[in-house]
Amino acid sequence: MTDFSFDIVGFDLDGTLVDSSGDLAAAVNVMLAHDGRPTLAVRQVVAMTGGGVARLVRLALEATGGAAPDEAARLQAVMLASYEANIAVLTRPYPGAVAAIETLRARGVQVAIVTNKLAALSEKLLAELGLRGLFDIVIGGDTMGPGKQKPDPAPIHEMVRRAGGGRTAFVGDTMFDVTAARHASVPVVVVNFGREPVDGFGADAVIDHFDALIPTLETLHA
Repeated sequence: MTDFSFDIVGFDLDGTLVDSSGDLAAAVNVMLAHDGRPTLAVRQVVAMTGGGVARLVRLALEATGGAAPDEAARLQAVMLASYEANIAVLTRPYPGAVAAIETLRARGVQVAIVTNKLAALSEKLLAELGLRGLFDIVIGGDTMGPGKQKPDPAPIHEMVRRAGGGRTAFVGDTMFDVTAARHASVPVVVVNFGREPVDGFGADAVIDHFDALIPTLETLHA
């Protein structure tokens, strides 16, 4: 145990710790162009993210004419191949994110990733950005099996189990994160980086910069 408010702090990845919008949009547009469809603006793709790759592909295809399930599966493979090959071209941590995580670790806090991004892609992205060593645990959208990604609380419960239990908080950026944390009965902080309006999410706190994360966590209670 530590003298800090929490023993475990979990983070979402895309849109929370890293701005991956450019690389995700590029991969989606490779997929759309491959099928002769119109491409989408980055802001349109960003609005479709947060619920995992299948949801992202489905929404992108719906926005460009729709697709049968077998066609969606074929095009999802095209999108994933492009994304995996170009996963860290534009993606970078948000300002202050690395410093905040390093501060948590210096205080003895276990730091984890719980994301709806596929686990293998999450590991690859963190490795390419040189960030993997900052995290004790990485749980992806496919780690718990079908239907067990956020907003289901199972990944957060698994994070706590792997960490050995303790006072836990979660940091995210979408309603998927807030709902999962609420169902897991852990306090949740939402980052407000302009991806979508967050005031109505019902989080315990909202921050506009990672400089505010540690002071904000110190005001919350497990």
